[in-house]
Amino acid sequence: MRLHSLVSLAGLCAKLATADRQVFAHYIVGLTSGQTRDEWQLDISQAKASGIDGFALNVGAQDEYNDAQLDLAYDVASSNGFLLFLSFDMQASQWSADQIGSYINTYKGLSSQFKVNNLPVVSTFEGPSQADIWPGVRAATGDIFFVPDWASLGAAGVGDKLSLIDGAFNWGAWPEANQKTMSTGNDVAYKSVLQGKPYMMGVSPYFYTNLPGKNWYSSSDSLWFDRWKQVLDINPEYIEIITWNDFGESSYINAPISHQVVPGAETYVTGFDHTAFRFVLPYFISAYKAGNANVAVPSEGAVAWYRTTPATVCGDGGTVWGQGGSASAAGATQDVVSIIALTNAPTDINVKIGSGDGGQSVSATSTVGKASFYQVPVNGRTGAVTVTLNGKSTTGPEITNNCPSSGHVNFNAVTIQV
Repeated sequence: MRLHSLVSLAGLCAKLATADRQVFAHYIVGLTSGQTRDEWQLDISQAKASGIDGFALNVGAQDEYNDAQLDLAYDVASSNGFLLFLSFDMQASQWSADQIGSYINTYKGLSSQFKVNNLPVVSTFEGPSQADIWPGVRAATGDIFFVPDWASLGAAGVGDKLSLIDGAFNWGAWPEANQKTMSTGNDVAYKSVLQGKPYMMGVSPYFYTNLPGKNWYSSSDSLWFDRWKQVLDINPEYIEIITWNDFGESSYINAPISHQVVPGAETYVTGFDHTAFRFVLPYFISAYKAGNANVAVPSEGAVAWYRTTPATVCGDGGTVWGQGGSASAAGATQDVVSIIALTNAPTDINVKIGSGDGGQSVSATSTVGKASFYQVPVNGRTGAVTVTLNGKSTTGPEITNNCPSSGHVNFNAVTIQV
């Protein structure tokens, strides 16, 4: 074959690989007891409008409403050109090969089922100790495209089980204990051990949980910007946003839904809307699929996020810095307003806290393509937060020096869109 033909073929393969890129959001079906068709329709339509291609449906074996909710989800998704795949939660429940195979066979023929190589994509949340059941699942279903999350093994451990999988999903989407920013070391390690098999990269805006048995905050002051910038460096085959609706872990990008908030989490979730995180998704997803950040900005604007109380205004509630950490979460975060702006030209942003000043004009500290990141120190100020970009302003909830009613700092953030 002549050289120019080889070059053309290589270019075609690159285009095909880029065109096949998909973005999903992790969706906790275990929180949907009694959910209606209209509620599924709203979630799916909002996700699709944000550029998300589908949901990874996290299902636990213990939930008796799985059948009804999965039927609704797949039916609504099929009517909306939206993709779904099953992610079996093997950390919270014990699944048998027969149970898994039955669910896969029920939905694999539907138009909304996400497939690769004409095989239904299947994932997990953990479960490496049950790795030996998957050959039986393949036999019972006529084969699957298996992309599990076995992050507890680490990249090297996943590599040791390469013969059992078709790709891997990495749940590690947050800085580790005592780290303020996210690195790509784990992503690079996954891509290396997978030896060309697809990598599904986890991307998340935030993490804070204060529930029995789990109580930590992962540094999130710049995470949403950092992680999308890293996506463009890593170029994974797939992305899974963590999460659409895990309110108890503050990783959600949807508005809080009261009946989906687990008991105990309402103290740090109610009133803390994360919807504005979705504003930047159409741009970042477009850039990811194009393979570079030089894509059009769908709409100029910004998302800002901040905590409504200083990190040391009162006790930390026992919250530690990162999973497995021991230091106080108060050291994991700065009292700042963080902002991502999407603009066609570089611009400053004005941030006003309270009524005592005219605001502070700040320049970006980092950029990627047409996305710019800004941070403004609170410096002890209190009051409503107003963010202004190109003459357009939005005011968000007040920052106060009052300890929350829970008696300890709330490390969750509010978001606002300009």
